[in-house]
Amino acid sequence: MQQPDKNKYPNRTKPVKKYMQGEPLAPWRESLHEIIFEAETPAGKWFDIVLIIAIAASILVVMLDSVAAISLNYKTLLFTAEWVFTILFSVEYLLRLLCVRRPLRYASSFFGIVDLISILPSFLALFFTGAQTLLVVRGLRVLRIFRIFKLGEYLGEAHALIRAMRNSRAKIAVFLYTVCVFVVIFGAAMYLIEGPEHGFTSIPQSMYWAVVTLTTVGYGDISPHTPLGQMLASMVMILGYAIIAVPTGIYSAELAREYRRDVTRFACRHCGEEGHDEDAKFCKYCGGSVP
Repeated sequence: MQQPDKNKYPNRTKPVKKYMQGEPLAPWRESLHEIIFEAETPAGKWFDIVLIIAIAASILVVMLDSVAAISLNYKTLLFTAEWVFTILFSVEYLLRLLCVRRPLRYASSFFGIVDLISILPSFLALFFTGAQTLLVVRGLRVLRIFRIFKLGEYLGEAHALIRAMRNSRAKIAVFLYTVCVFVVIFGAAMYLIEGPEHGFTSIPQSMYWAVVTLTTVGYGDISPHTPLGQMLASMVMILGYAIIAVPTGIYSAELAREYRRDVTRFACRHCGEEGHDEDAKFCKYCGGSVP
């Protein structure tokens, strides 16, 4: 068999290896990466503790600012505290971009976007002045509550939960499709049985009743009156309890499988993602080398 000419396809050999390995980070960037991303180191643990306290305090400030009486009496204090947290999180965001090998990769990740959303409202509010833009400013301030998602980055167990949810998404999607089929069938059947005279004025209205009953919420605003309709409603209620157990079982199985895996909490220096196997040599997310 004729061997391919390496000179004809220069990008298939060495450039790939160079991309996978990457150039070594400067010593100060290595140390900074260890503090910010490596939660298993003493410095990383202290960094996480301080940042968790700051995130919780900033969320408390946002909630207190939404209370009219507190916002009016402590306006200056809340304003000062908000800017202190904004500057703190801005510095943290810049340091994260500085200590990873691929800043754009982190900036476009979930937590990178959350970091950006958590600091943008305070800066954008500076460009909106006057009473006519008060509603816009309030809307921007509400976006600061996205800082609560930053807490998930420092909860090691959250990564296992997210991976289990990601692995079971196909099965759950099939299950939800089946539930939608049941909703259409039960809604149409109840519309034919009860009719408009008992509040089931249309199939969509009857489907609303089916969703409320199937999820065991039971608002009671619409209810069947005929014996046949009540019999069907009883079947839907019993089926609702069985339906609750299905996604729970799917997710629990994936979660148990996830906990049986031997994974570390070391973060990739290229993209900042965690959850690598103990014997992993390359990042499963970006392909960069893992120490």
